[in-house]
Amino acid sequence: MLNPQFLINSYIFFLGCFGVLTNRRHFLVIIICIEMLLLSINMCFLTFSIFLDDILGHIFSFFILTVAAAESSIG
Repeated sequence: MLNPQFLINSYIFFLGCFGVLTNRRHFLVIIICIEMLLLSINMCFLTFSIFLDDILGHIFSFFILTVAAAESSIG
């Protein structure tokens, strides 16, 4: 049985992909959609880290948030 957290993460991820593919003209909308993609990936890493009782998901999430902060400073 799937965890509801994974369903929410996949919905946010595909919504971000749809936003990137449909909004080619608006630069800020594309950046917001990429942020949605990165945050859904972070939530997946954190969820798997909790389920597997491992700290690597938290470390990867920290690095992805650092990249997302640099990407949002460009916008």
